[in-house]
Amino acid sequence: ITTPVAFDILPLKLHAFSKSTPTGLDCVGWKRRVSAPVITDGALDKTALADDVGSEEDLYEEFRSSSHRYGHPGGGGEQLAINELISDGSVVYAEALWDHVTMDDQELGFKAGDVIEVMDATNKEWWWGRILDSEGWFPASFVRLRVNQDEPMEDYPLKVEGGKEDDSRRFGMGQTTKDQMRTNVINEIISTERDYIKHLKDICEGYIKQCRKRADMFTEEQLKIIFGNIEDIYRCQKKFVKALEKKFNKDHPHLSEVGSCFLEYQTEFQIYSEYCNNHPNACMELSRLTKVNKYVYFFEACRLLQKMIDISLDGFLLTPVQKICKYPLQLAELLKYTNPQHRDFKDVEAALNAMKNVARLINERKRRLENIDKIAQWQSSIEDWEGEDVLVRSSELIYSGELAKISHPQAKSQQRMFFLFDHQLVCCKKDLLRRDILYYKSRINMDDMEILDVEDGKDKDFNISVKNAFKLHCRDTEEVHLFCAKKPEQKQRWLKAFENERRQVQLDQETGFSITEVQKKQAMLNASKQHHAGKPKAVTRPYYDFLMRQKHPTLPTTLPQQQVFMLAEPKRKPSNFWQNISRLTPFRK
Repeated sequence: ITTPVAFDILPLKLHAFSKSTPTGLDCVGWKRRVSAPVITDGALDKTALADDVGSEEDLYEEFRSSSHRYGHPGGGGEQLAINELISDGSVVYAEALWDHVTMDDQELGFKAGDVIEVMDATNKEWWWGRILDSEGWFPASFVRLRVNQDEPMEDYPLKVEGGKEDDSRRFGMGQTTKDQMRTNVINEIISTERDYIKHLKDICEGYIKQCRKRADMFTEEQLKIIFGNIEDIYRCQKKFVKALEKKFNKDHPHLSEVGSCFLEYQTEFQIYSEYCNNHPNACMELSRLTKVNKYVYFFEACRLLQKMIDISLDGFLLTPVQKICKYPLQLAELLKYTNPQHRDFKDVEAALNAMKNVARLINERKRRLENIDKIAQWQSSIEDWEGEDVLVRSSELIYSGELAKISHPQAKSQQRMFFLFDHQLVCCKKDLLRRDILYYKSRINMDDMEILDVEDGKDKDFNISVKNAFKLHCRDTEEVHLFCAKKPEQKQRWLKAFENERRQVQLDQETGFSITEVQKKQAMLNASKQHHAGKPKAVTRPYYDFLMRQKHPTLPTTLPQQQVFMLAEPKRKPSNFWQNISRLTPFRK
């Protein structure tokens, strides 16, 4: 291969598929229509819909029958090029963007970051590949072709004991070759960033602008659900690409110092968190609207007038989710070809860690938003609830368990169930006959409390002997709450949980994490509907079902399983929400 291939896999749609090979899902489950052209950078004709577009059906038919063809001229050339390379005997490598987990022996499983040799790419949906001595089908949209196809497989980073790369192999290639490799990666970063800006511009000018003209079809609330904060992302990315281009050395690209750009914008990239969290809602709203023909015709007319490639709106809206996941992969590849003596080395190294942290933050916020539905369901299972909803102040269950609560003035001991959320501790009582039923009793504002460890023996405040005890002391009112655990290790777990609660609150303040009023109300509404229906409090998964409803015909019915928001590393520790709450029986009512 004389010129390395740079190629981005886009979410696509397919008119028909061959039954001789598997067809399946792209990275979040849409069927494809066309092959994946690489969008070139360039100015667009600023054609706009008139305020009165008339019949959407007529407009759509007019464009279909006209001599204008607004699809991208690239067609399926890139896929043909891949197959030509393979048929000529060249080895083509792809790098996994997401995990592909499968129980099917005809499919090839891999983890994000793995390198796959592509052996057959004739099918748009599924390619045939090999990793070591394993071969099988894999979803084409789960991978991207490696920038440096001329790099032999054995030069890919070796893992040695401890999980670190072998530096002798990493820096052992000739200087000229390594400079060329770095040039390839830099060029890919710049070109894909320009392509991405064009995607965002098309969405903002081709769709949002036209939708706002049709107040009879879209409310502002609907547009917020469908497009999220993509306009904010567009403004951010325009500034980012300008910063990249300033650092780009056109004469000697390998000398470009782009690491500082990622460091400068790492905080601004956190706006992707809001977009990624809203994306499932956007999919559901689009699914609902496109059941009505006039919306289908309108969205297609918008695409044609903006001269956008033949990808549906839901495919375009996926690109920001994909983009924020790609940055760590690109930076890891850049670091691999950057000598430690290079002026950009330290910045690229720091930028890689920074973008991994951004991805971690997005994953964590996504998990927290998923938890609010569970918290709402938990509250709906509690009898005699009083006061504001838990979600008004809290979004995370830190710990839960049974404690003895000692109350003034008689120093009476009562066994209660306690649930520690961020900002508050909720107290419940078990039903005497049905122990799976809990009754709300009270709550304590943790923002006003300090935790006091109590030694075993006689407590002077309550004038009783205690064991495995601790106190919550209110700084403002001097009110004191005394609690006793059954075992010393249980007490230590509670003390640790209180530390974690304060740490969580501080982290939320630093990162600006919050849940919108709309999200809180929707979670409580969903929980209320389930409660009144008298069904088990099972967590529904409409978004998952929406993404994974299609099955390929020739292979067994298992589907590619992956996490859009999760990179190969670092792996996030699993949520302990259900582990904390599984000891409690209200969910078995």
